[in-house]
Amino acid sequence: MRIAIIGAGNWGTALAATLATTGHAVTLWAHEPEVAESIRARHENTLFMPGVKLPESIAATNDLGEALEQAEIVLTAMPSHVCRALYDRMLDYLRPEMVLVSATKGIETEREMRMSEIVENVVGRRFAPRLCVLSGPSFAREVVRGDPTAVVVASRERAAAQLVQKEFSSRTLRIYTSSDVVGVEMGGAVKNIIAIAAGVIAGLGLGHNPTAALITRGLAEISRLACACGARRETLAGLAGMGDLVLTCTGDLSRNRTVGVELGRGRKLAEIIGSMRMVAEGVKTTYATVALAERYGVEMPITAQVYRILEGQVTPRDAIRELMERTLKDE
Repeated sequence: MRIAIIGAGNWGTALAATLATTGHAVTLWAHEPEVAESIRARHENTLFMPGVKLPESIAATNDLGEALEQAEIVLTAMPSHVCRALYDRMLDYLRPEMVLVSATKGIETEREMRMSEIVENVVGRRFAPRLCVLSGPSFAREVVRGDPTAVVVASRERAAAQLVQKEFSSRTLRIYTSSDVVGVEMGGAVKNIIAIAAGVIAGLGLGHNPTAALITRGLAEISRLACACGARRETLAGLAGMGDLVLTCTGDLSRNRTVGVELGRGRKLAEIIGSMRMVAEGVKTTYATVALAERYGVEMPITAQVYRILEGQVTPRDAIRELMERTLKDE
């Protein structure tokens, strides 16, 4: 099929390589002119994925109209904070028959909206979009390397989810379907906050006991908020919930965990973010999630402490102490 991928960071590049390898006609849109040029000239994304040879069939462009002109599937993999603005720019090129796939994991800070809500809000001004969301445990470097990976695509339109499942699945990428858009998106977004906390534990030099407790209790509070937003609890026990949470909390390739490690070692947030080329979605998602939890009256003690660490209101060690000294209760 003709697939446009909007966003040539790590994840967009990895998906472009995987889909091109399976025979699709892939056009990759890059915000940075030098990224598109390096892919065209060297078949390599030298800015975001240096050293990885990409299929020569991938077409790269900085022109949204060119990327979207004949696309049947449009997959977006941009940072969450530019999702609304980019869909506004894309709107004139989108058509009702296109299947739109959001592969961005985050929550809009200003309006506390999930990515699918933003897409429906923007594209819905013209037509009702055929919309899917893609999430699950998937480091881009491992996907492009061909490591076996399983993710989930969710949509309220079963035919759209099944189409993406059929066209995206390969010998190395296995796609499951779901109708729980809220659960898949919330699991993929909020797990990044818990990953920051897991990094803090590692940065402090603590062991496996606190990490296991954090992942378990982190899943509990993710599930509470997701269900309050309309998700099904069983979704959070699957790939987009527990699966992605375990990966992001334990894997060295996790940008969010890396932020936490540096915070645990005593570095300031602004310094950490300033030294990173790619976005750690968990930082912005923390602020949106705290607001969502307040709106729905959901208790999220780990998220609250991550927020306080990011704001410089508490040290990592004091945040852990406060979590451990909370009022005792049943599990």
